[in-house]
Amino acid sequence: MSVAGRLVLIAGATSASGLAATRALVSAGARVVAVGRDAAKLEPVVAAGASAEVCDLTDEAAVGELAERIHAHEGRVDGVLHLVGGWRGGGGLAGQSDADFRFLEGSLTSLRHVSRVFDADLRASDAGRLAVVSSTAVARPLAGGANYAAVKAATEAWARAVAQGFAKNARDAAKPLAAASVIYRVKSLDGLEDALAQRFADLWTTDAEHVNDTIVELTDPAL
Repeated sequence: MSVAGRLVLIAGATSASGLAATRALVSAGARVVAVGRDAAKLEPVVAAGASAEVCDLTDEAAVGELAERIHAHEGRVDGVLHLVGGWRGGGGLAGQSDADFRFLEGSLTSLRHVSRVFDADLRASDAGRLAVVSSTAVARPLAGGANYAAVKAATEAWARAVAQGFAKNARDAAKPLAAASVIYRVKSLDGLEDALAQRFADLWTTDAEHVNDTIVELTDPAL
């Protein structure tokens, strides 16, 4: 197996990680749909070979319309890399404001919408893959990052629930597991963009049963 010829959606593709993932996937022969809120910021991934879709992934109706467009013009999705994120924190526990929490919560909301609307696609694929980026803060939360750690912990719980759904679907159909949901934990993505991109592309070279419901810690390859 490989990612060649497969349709992969990158949610939150306007970051450096989105560009690195686009380059790795296109180089491996995948078809990439890059999704972001700002068309201008999607230009680098388009130049790298992706098709672009502008969408507010926190808007459930907009995500449904996005899926309809992709299905009509590209076909069924085989993979989703969720990169929607951001950071707000500091100020100890008293500094964990509702405004900051609502901002961070947008990442979880977008994951919920995207994973639900493309769940049937990933389950129908002979090698469906979902990957999310979490944080080492989940294992060691700090008072000044409590909002962030809480949202990342919820993100991991959601991704693991997706993994359980994949496994149950395979059992109920009496078929081998073909879809996998994977969590990547990082302290920071700075300097790890290419490593994350390659790890994600390589998910298609490994059987789903070996990677479904796994947590992979990514560290700086130079260390």
